[in-house]
Amino acid sequence: MTGSLISTLEGRYYTDPAIFAQEQANIFEKMWFCAVRSDDLASPGDFRTVQVGNESVLIARDRHGALNAFLNVCRHRGARICVDEAGSVKRAFQCPYHAWTYALDGKLIAAPNLTSMPDVDRVEYGLTKVHLREWLGYAWVCLADEPPSFEDDVLHAVTERLGSLAAIDGYEIDELSVGKRIVYDVKANWKLIIENFMECYHCATIHPELTEVLPEFADGYAAQYYVGHGAEFGDEIKGFTVDGSEGFEKLAALEEERDRKYYAITVKPQVFINLVPDHVILHRMYPMAADRTIVECDWLYAKEVVDTGRDVSRSVELFHRVNEQDFEACERCQPAMSSRAYAHGGVLVPSEHHIGGFHEWLVRKLESAD
Repeated sequence: MTGSLISTLEGRYYTDPAIFAQEQANIFEKMWFCAVRSDDLASPGDFRTVQVGNESVLIARDRHGALNAFLNVCRHRGARICVDEAGSVKRAFQCPYHAWTYALDGKLIAAPNLTSMPDVDRVEYGLTKVHLREWLGYAWVCLADEPPSFEDDVLHAVTERLGSLAAIDGYEIDELSVGKRIVYDVKANWKLIIENFMECYHCATIHPELTEVLPEFADGYAAQYYVGHGAEFGDEIKGFTVDGSEGFEKLAALEEERDRKYYAITVKPQVFINLVPDHVILHRMYPMAADRTIVECDWLYAKEVVDTGRDVSRSVELFHRVNEQDFEACERCQPAMSSRAYAHGGVLVPSEHHIGGFHEWLVRKLESAD
């Protein structure tokens, strides 16, 4: 750890629409993107549309139980197939413009006068498929023709943070159920949100509830700063709740050494994973503009906790307050990114220096060939 200050990105990186367009093309449309919770699409015909870079992506479960992802664009004249964010269809998707109809696996199955056009290849003119992989109970998609290694792009973030990929297995995240979901519309650039999540220099200032539960955070060093380190609960704290009161039973497969500890993982470019003994909090970011980001946050619990209707409000309230405090801080920074005072950027103090690595990563991505 160095003791000197280092420069941040210049303010234009948070406001310039041209830079945001580069990020959409070189980052969000080329990397693996965590799109939906798989269980949200439980039955054949269930679908959801999500914004990935500049594209609307349609994710649906087919009649064989598999999830598929497609560009949400009719192959005929380019109309959007699904305008709803989520829903269910019985057997197929039909374009509302000219009634071209696609099976749940994307194949073209019907269109007006299609039988009089025998040379139309129904597979070739099916919906444009997008790469999809499931992990941690979520569907991750990639728009690239040749997607990067999922192991290097996604799984490595867990190894880099926890010391091994196996360290996350005990949380059995794919087996958990959503106990609460909150969607935040944040008027700030996505990078401000990532930078905020990666550091805890601000924790003593704006997170009184969190530092009460995790006293070491008051010293300004985020758990992500150290490989394998989990922030310890305070001596009088019984659970990861807004008042420190008892939570739920430790997740069944979790090792004893991870009890009473909090771990945070950043999976670039748009996922935060928060691990505590009795639940998991997972954020997904959807960058919509240079100054606007939708953040969808899931609180995940053991199935029996959700199925029996147990009260999750105290654990939800803790991180909901943290989210609101963080997002307010990001929104406070966003207008100043266009100030002449920030034209050349700001500085990082020693406890924030790992954010410099994020900035270096970002610049490399923006400079990468199309």
